[in-house]
Amino acid sequence: MRSDCHMHMILDGYEWRSAIARHSETPEDAFIHTALAAWRGRGFTHLRDGGDRWGAGRRARELAPRYGITYLTPLAPLHKRGHYGGFIGRGFDTLGEYAGLVRENRENGCDFIKIMISGLMDFGHAGVLTEPGLDSGTIREMVHIAHEEGLAVMA
Repeated sequence: MRSDCHMHMILDGYEWRSAIARHSETPEDAFIHTALAAWRGRGFTHLRDGGDRWGAGRRARELAPRYGITYLTPLAPLHKRGHYGGFIGRGFDTLGEYAGLVRENRENGCDFIKIMISGLMDFGHAGVLTEPGLDSGTIREMVHIAHEEGLAVMA
């Protein structure tokens, strides 16, 4: 049996804009039920979601026990404004704003913090990112802030 996988409930692997539109008003339960049943059918019992700002991951966490799945979500992933992540996460300009978002996610019941630290892998060019990552000092401070709130970090 497979036990653990990282995924995004909101994204379907086909076309991200239409996938997000599906949940933008309210999470679409029928899609979430179908996805959870498919993951369970593949033998998964534990899923870690990458988060979204519309609540699809939160709703999936509520429904997952019906499928024998432990489902963890960061709620909304956090990204520095002007960098990768604006299409799915919540943005910040300063580390103080970031700390506020971390506290807000914790108070709203997140299981961990997801930070967006770089662009995606450029699948057309091995080893190249679509945008450079944040500097290591900023990343270390972001992790420290989350840890101070008692939260693990996914990047």
